[in-house]
Amino acid sequence: MLKINFGTAIGYSLVSLITKNKNTMRKITLLFAFIGMISLQSCTVNDTPTQPITNNYDFLATTYEFTRSFTTSNNFSTLITFPQSIYSSDMVLVYRLSGVANGADVWKSLPETYYFNDGTLDFRYDFDFTKFDASIYMEGFDLANVSPAYRTNQVLRIVVIPGYFGNKNVNSVDLKDYNAVAKAYKIDSSKIVKIQ
Repeated sequence: MLKINFGTAIGYSLVSLITKNKNTMRKITLLFAFIGMISLQSCTVNDTPTQPITNNYDFLATTYEFTRSFTTSNNFSTLITFPQSIYSSDMVLVYRLSGVANGADVWKSLPETYYFNDGTLDFRYDFDFTKFDASIYMEGFDLANVSPAYRTNQVLRIVVIPGYFGNKNVNSVDLKDYNAVAKAYKIDSSKIVKIQ
C-alpha cells in the first residue's frame, strides 16, 4: 500500500513553484520597490499663509503704523498682530518716529540703543517677529525712569517686504534709512495700514 503524506506533498509543490518562479518573484519585488520610490518622491510641503497675500506690483512692501506706550503695566513691550499672516521668508523691519527735522519725519530703525555718558547701556528698543505678529520692546537698566518722551505715545512702523523682493534688493538698499526703503519698495504713504 502506498502511503502519501499530503503535508509533505504540498510542501514540495510550493518549494518547486517558488524555485521555478524565482525570477518572476524578483521582477515583482523590483516593480513594487520602483512604484514605492515614485510615490514617495511626489510628496511636497508648501509654506503658505492662511490668507494669501496678493500683490499687484503697485507696491512691493506692506507697512503698518501704530502708536504705543511702553510702561510698567505692559512690561515695556507691545505685541502687534498682523492683519494677515506673512511668509516665513519675508523680511520685517521696524522704525520709530524720533522727531521732525525741516518739516520731514525722522525715522530710526530698530534696534535703537541709547547709552549713558560713561558708555554703559541706558536703554534700547528692539523687536522680534513670527509669521503672525511682531513684538516691540524696551530693554535697559531702569526703564521706569526713562524720560516719558521715549516711552509714551511712540509712533512705530513695521515694514514687511516679501522675501523675493527683499532678497533681490537687500544689498542695494540702506535698510536703516526708512526713506530709502520706502523709495526702493514703493511704499505709498497713503496706503499705510493704521493699527489701533
